[in-house]
Amino acid sequence: MKLRKVTAASATVCVLALTATACGGDNNNGGGSSSGGGKSIKIGIKYDQPGLGLKKPDGSFSGFDVDVATYVAKQLGYKPNQIEWVETKSADRENALQRGDVKFIAATYSITPERQQKVDFAGPYLLAHQDLLVKKDSDITKGTDLNGKNLCSVTGSTSAQNVHKTIAPKANLKELSSYSECVSALQSGQVDALTTDDSILAGYAAQDQYKGQFKLAGLKLSNENYGIGVKKGDTKLVDQINKALEKMESDGSWEAAVKKNFGPADYKNEPAPKIGQIVK
Repeated sequence: MKLRKVTAASATVCVLALTATACGGDNNNGGGSSSGGGKSIKIGIKYDQPGLGLKKPDGSFSGFDVDVATYVAKQLGYKPNQIEWVETKSADRENALQRGDVKFIAATYSITPERQQKVDFAGPYLLAHQDLLVKKDSDITKGTDLNGKNLCSVTGSTSAQNVHKTIAPKANLKELSSYSECVSALQSGQVDALTTDDSILAGYAAQDQYKGQFKLAGLKLSNENYGIGVKKGDTKLVDQINKALEKMESDGSWEAAVKKNFGPADYKNEPAPKIGQIVK
């Protein structure tokens, strides 16, 4: 990855300011300014995806998306205690940015041409693939092995439909309301495989109660370029986030976050993607 030197311009402005408010105060549309240094910043994440974006029972947050967003916020001038995490479900991500509910979103947000018409993206910061999660001793090693087997995904997901239509037309689809239910069904033997993005699957497999029980098939059925979404037209913020992501990769923080969040699942992640390069 070609690196661009990150300047300390915004930090210098704050140091020279006579009062704290000169660096930006409260902001009702996402908190803070594009250059950071405000009192708080609102960041959209998922609350229910282990390994990526998860709100824990004690109210704290964990996951790769959380670590990436925290690192980016730091480069923008915000400390962890200045971050306000906002749950942004998949169907509401574009609206949340357009309304100004959050400053940016890091929530397994795949960059697509359709979404790029509504929001701008920094990144990508992770290249994921649609895959299968199976039991450790499963004999499923390729997509066609699913014929005659029970395949689980969440209701309304296109992942299982893609497999059923193009790879294993004789697979028996079982749709449940959440991935957590699918993982439980896989554990109990009610289904033979679960399909969605490999990063999401790895996050579930890395949970303490599932360690050593599952494996990813490694099929790479699609390319999912995760980007950080910002309000359409905020090119300054896109550039600032891109610089932060490049620094995160160059100083080793990106690789450390991958190992921390996905390592227990033996996740064979792709190298950090090049900023602006979308793998189709």
